[in-house]
Amino acid sequence: MRDKMSNKLNTRIWVAGLALIMALAGWTPFLQAQERPARAARPGGEANSTEPRKDDAKKEEPKSDKKEPKDEISETTNSVTINGVEVNYKATAGTLVMKDEEGKPHATVFFIAYTRLNGATNPSDRPITFSFNGGPGSSSVWLHLGVLGPRRVLLKENGSLPPPPFKLVNNDYSILDETDLVFIDPVSTGYSRPVPGEDPRKFHGVEEDLESVGDFIRLYTTRYKRWSSPKFLIGESYGTTRAAGLSGHLEDRYGIYLNGICLVSSVLDFSTLGFNPGNDLPYILYLPSETAAAWYHKKLAPDLQADMKKALAEAEQYATGEYAQALMKGDQLPSAERQQVVKNVARLTGLSEDFVDRADLRVNVRQFFKELLRSERLIIGRYDSRMTGSDRNATGDSPEYDPSYASVLGPFTATLNDYVRRELKFESDLPYEVLTGNVSPWDFGNARNRYLDVAETLRQAMIHNPYLKVFVANGYYDLATPFLATRYTFDHMGLPSNLRTNVSMGYYEAGHMMYVNRPSLVELKKDLAGFIHSAVPAP
Repeated sequence: MRDKMSNKLNTRIWVAGLALIMALAGWTPFLQAQERPARAARPGGEANSTEPRKDDAKKEEPKSDKKEPKDEISETTNSVTINGVEVNYKATAGTLVMKDEEGKPHATVFFIAYTRLNGATNPSDRPITFSFNGGPGSSSVWLHLGVLGPRRVLLKENGSLPPPPFKLVNNDYSILDETDLVFIDPVSTGYSRPVPGEDPRKFHGVEEDLESVGDFIRLYTTRYKRWSSPKFLIGESYGTTRAAGLSGHLEDRYGIYLNGICLVSSVLDFSTLGFNPGNDLPYILYLPSETAAAWYHKKLAPDLQADMKKALAEAEQYATGEYAQALMKGDQLPSAERQQVVKNVARLTGLSEDFVDRADLRVNVRQFFKELLRSERLIIGRYDSRMTGSDRNATGDSPEYDPSYASVLGPFTATLNDYVRRELKFESDLPYEVLTGNVSPWDFGNARNRYLDVAETLRQAMIHNPYLKVFVANGYYDLATPFLATRYTFDHMGLPSNLRTNVSMGYYEAGHMMYVNRPSLVELKKDLAGFIHSAVPAP
């Protein structure tokens, strides 16, 4: 005990002596800092004094262990043969750090870009196309490896699942011969992520998504000197919603005027798809697509089965005429007229009259997936009604999975993961989010009532920029975004007569991803190439 007291006394003497030496040397701030009592702090951490003290020692901010995110870019060169012509290109795969105007990073966005090397070198002569898929929550893998890029997934001729392992092949139908390509993975998809500490919800909504994807397009256009290039967007499914929204956002926010927009399996007005009580529109607009599915599976009467185009024409005429009028009458529909509607709907869908009657003339599309081939204990696909599968139980009114999605998920996922690391030389240990639910719940913002509608945004963009052209690709067997719903949307946009010719449509005997069907892929390439040529002004 005595030794401890002696040590403490010696320490005090030593400190006092050191203080005296420092004071004699003129180091008075040190003494003042030691002697000054702590001041009370104001809310917010400010000292309770209006006069700053010159002798206040500045505290160093603690060093953060977090590393500042940086751009990670890999560049390779390769070639692809398109229509017998060798196209040399540079592939750029990587992430760009997205920052606010104060320089604070908030996300890293993954992209894969292809730039042709043996062609036009003047940016004003070479179009650039930004592409993305939908979901919300989907990466850009589908359009990338399905139709647009220099490599494509090898599926069976009709787009059904081949045996694993899966592989990529040279894409003879790529549009890289017509335009440079940039595939964008929105935040939380692919390898794109919010920076640590950033709230992911800042990116998971209609407006938030337009801001982040739009800012990426601006940054890429600036970094890679493409402001003078003709510019296009290609979106699929919810990606068409994004593309229509971007047509206005890019114009208003950055002054980026587009030459063209390609909408693959479009949805701009969500009231056309929402099977909700009080909304009869989807029942009307889905009917011809259900006729197409019934025709493919040979469930129609012989006169309809003889000619698909004739069957679709009859279904469309009936759906927009007598059927629409009958649904509008609701409970006031006379019994005799109701019985005639039951017969007609059953005839055009391949369903039994009893089922149509019990469904109150309104067959939800999920019921249709299950009911059309129920007697064969099969279900049909949502994305592509040509595809079939089996449920555990043949009862119930909704399938347990989508066989058309199951046929593409494995091949596209495996080949993308291998391709990025092996051929593009970009390495990441993150899981590549092909189609994630991590963006849920998606904020639909200021959607009128319950339905999002971006058709008006596209209309205004076309009014402001009368050179903007739109091409829409539709699959007859698409039961996710039916072709009549798309046509209905454009017929109700209110475009002036001089701009209606700026909109063109293509129809393919396939589904939502019509390009997985080889014959449709050939036709789609031809249509996209023609559209790009039509939307780029002659030199």
